[in-house]
Amino acid sequence: MAIYINKKTRVLVQGITGKQGSFHTGQMLDYGTHIVGGVSPGKGGQAVEGVPVFDTVFEAMEKEPAEASILFIPAPFARDAALEALDAGIKLLVLIPEHIPLHDAMDIMAFAKHKGAVVVGPNTFGLVSSGYCKIGIMPNKYFIPGPVGVVSRSGTLCYEIVGHLTVNQTGTTTVVGLGGDRVVGLHFIDVLKQFEADPETRVIVLIGEIGGSAEEEAADFIAGGISKPVVAYLAGKSAPPGKRMGHAGAIIERGKGTFDGKVKSLTTAGVKVAALPGQVVRLIQEAM
Repeated sequence: MAIYINKKTRVLVQGITGKQGSFHTGQMLDYGTHIVGGVSPGKGGQAVEGVPVFDTVFEAMEKEPAEASILFIPAPFARDAALEALDAGIKLLVLIPEHIPLHDAMDIMAFAKHKGAVVVGPNTFGLVSSGYCKIGIMPNKYFIPGPVGVVSRSGTLCYEIVGHLTVNQTGTTTVVGLGGDRVVGLHFIDVLKQFEADPETRVIVLIGEIGGSAEEEAADFIAGGISKPVVAYLAGKSAPPGKRMGHAGAIIERGKGTFDGKVKSLTTAGVKVAALPGQVVRLIQEAM
């Protein structure tokens, strides 16, 4: 059973006429995603990959109602696009752009909470319910149906690990990219709860990184709230304290968010932590 999205989910693409929006619309359609419309102000009446384009989200929702929307909008303008989508009734919003200004991201999260909507990202690769629906930019070929649920802060690491699973003929239920910016919508615990309740997810993979306390909080929750086996991989073992190493959230500050501290917390909670991405497959096989 898929979490958050399924084969019936109706999807809008905001920024569909841009280079990235049009390319990934084609990729999502190829995967089987039910894209019902696109939004690009001033481009209403056009079509991209056979998908009708509207000037506003409100117009799109009136003519082609949708549950989800994905944003291919430059970061400085993402706030207005996100608030428009939420105000129009979108219940799942995927924010692809990175470096959305901090206060803009906070405004988006506050309005989403008010509207009872779920935000994935910012700075996310999206999410995919394998074999049914992909709302994001991940490569299609790696995401095949299977019993493993994956939640990740990193895009490329997630692709690598899921790729190892696919080569070993092990598929995934749903894969969720939390996003790498400081302020994001979904957190590990939110997704872990969904996987725990999903009868088709037999093993959970958590892909984390240094910085912040999300992995430690997840470990505390796993210890008391997750009955399924959890396997983890953490990036940033060699990162120097105080230096940004890619994601805005991947910074060790005041001694918190260290690699060793996260590994200790997860191990204490009963999570099997892989030393290398390629070891995740073996740990999953042992857990199943």
